[in-house]
Amino acid sequence: MSRARLVLWGVPALLWAAFFVWYTNLSGPMTAAEIEAVVARLSAEGGDPVRIATLRRFMEEDTGRQFLMANLLDAAEAPPVLPATGPGADADALLDHYMAHMYPELFRRASHPVYAGAVVFQAMDVAGIAGAESWTRVALMRYRSRRDLIEIATNPAFDERHEYKLAALEKTIAMPTEAQIYLSDPRWLLALVLLLLVLIADRFVPNRH
Repeated sequence: MSRARLVLWGVPALLWAAFFVWYTNLSGPMTAAEIEAVVARLSAEGGDPVRIATLRRFMEEDTGRQFLMANLLDAAEAPPVLPATGPGADADALLDHYMAHMYPELFRRASHPVYAGAVVFQAMDVAGIAGAESWTRVALMRYRSRRDLIEIATNPAFDERHEYKLAALEKTIAMPTEAQIYLSDPRWLLALVLLLLVLIADRFVPNRH
C-alpha cells in the first residue's frame, strides 16, 4: 500500500476511533460507591427523599448503555413571572433559559437532541390516563450514560434552572428508554460517510509504493 493510500485510510479511521471513544460510555454501569456518593450528597443538601429514592433506583438499574429520554411537553399559555425572564415571557423564553444551561452540559458529555417537533393534533390513542390528549411538542434527548445524566441533574445549577422548565409547562412526562432499533446512531452514520468519501478519494490515489 502506498504512503498516500495509507494516510487516506488511516486518518479517517483514527478520527472515527476518537469519536467512538468519546461518544461511547466505556466506563460501564455506575458503581455502588458512585451511587452512595450521589445519594449521600443529595441527602446532605436536604433533597426530596422521594426524588432521591427514584434516582437511587435509576442508578442501581444502570446497564451502562446509552439511552434516549422521551419527553412529552404541554406549554403553559401564561407562565409565571420569574427573575431571569421577567414579565410577559412566554413558555419558549422560559425553556430557552433552562436549556441555556443544559446544552453545554449535554454536548460535552456526548449527549444531544435526537428529535424535536411540534404536535399537530391531539393524541389519537389514550387509555388509562386522564388529561393526556393535549400536548404541544415532543422531544427525544440522547444521553451517553446514566452517569452523565446524574452529573447534570445533580449539579446545583440544574436546580436553579429546572424551575423555569416546570413553570413553562402545564404538564410534562420524561421517560428514559434504551433503543432496540436506532438507525440514526451518529457512530455508524459517521462511519458510512467516511467510508464513502475514502472510497471515492481512493480512486484518484496512484497505486505506487
